[in-house]
Amino acid sequence: MFDFRQLRYFIAVAEELSFTRAALRLHISQPPLSQQIQSLEQDLGVRLLERTKRHVELTEPGRVFLEQARQILAKADEARSQAVAAASGFTGQLRMAYTVSVSFHPALPQALLRYGQIAPNVRLQLSEMYTEPQFAALLAGQIDIGFVRDEPTHAQDARRLRISVIDREPLLLALPARHVLAGRCSVRLAEVAGDAFVSQPRELAATLYDRLVKLAAKAGFHPTIAQHAQQINGLLALVAAGLGLALVPASMRAVRLAGVSYVPLEDADAYLLLAVASRADDQSPALLQFLATVAEAAIAPGL
Repeated sequence: MFDFRQLRYFIAVAEELSFTRAALRLHISQPPLSQQIQSLEQDLGVRLLERTKRHVELTEPGRVFLEQARQILAKADEARSQAVAAASGFTGQLRMAYTVSVSFHPALPQALLRYGQIAPNVRLQLSEMYTEPQFAALLAGQIDIGFVRDEPTHAQDARRLRISVIDREPLLLALPARHVLAGRCSVRLAEVAGDAFVSQPRELAATLYDRLVKLAAKAGFHPTIAQHAQQINGLLALVAAGLGLALVPASMRAVRLAGVSYVPLEDADAYLLLAVASRADDQSPALLQFLATVAEAAIAPGL
């Protein structure tokens, strides 16, 4: 059976219509070139070239085979390029999840933008998902990477996951614009101990709910939850309606809703983690390239 070298030799002779010029082009001597062409013709069982001492001409089977040979080599080069790109993390697919609040943090769009420029042939499959379900989906092999707001609760899960912290994002208190503390430079949570709060249900968003309870406990009270909203941005509508206060990450300032004022908290530990999670044993080149891109985006100015 013929090989790629024989195809290249044949193409050179067919294009030059001269064994001498083809040999010079290929940087080989003429006798082995002639031997390889003869061997190719024997394998195929057809005559590809008519040649005399002064003249070389393609036969009809030779013209047909020339086009096929060019296509075969082009496909081989394409396969080689795609294999190298895949090994470098520049092709393939990544299944990615993120919490709704992360979509307001600059790290996510910056990472996606940079990665799209570096690896435009990697297909990203994006989905919204709360943090705990993301850990479960990662361990089950249903997603490849997640933007999460907490670390795994169980030590066994933590050992199986790779967690890279991007940010410890400050928490703000979202207040109705007419609240007495609205417009302050900062507040202590103890100052709103008597106010009602709005929150996402704990079974959906345990991270932020638990952080509110923990911070309130340190401030000497247990928060009264007056209303729930399924999504974090839905809390702001409840705040604007005067139904309660909400604890939100600083990036939620991007949501400018009439009737809502954002005030930083002075309390220690008033932050929300932002990290990327993936399976510790996943060495996919596309994944590793994305993690490197996230790390670069996280240290970019303004993040």
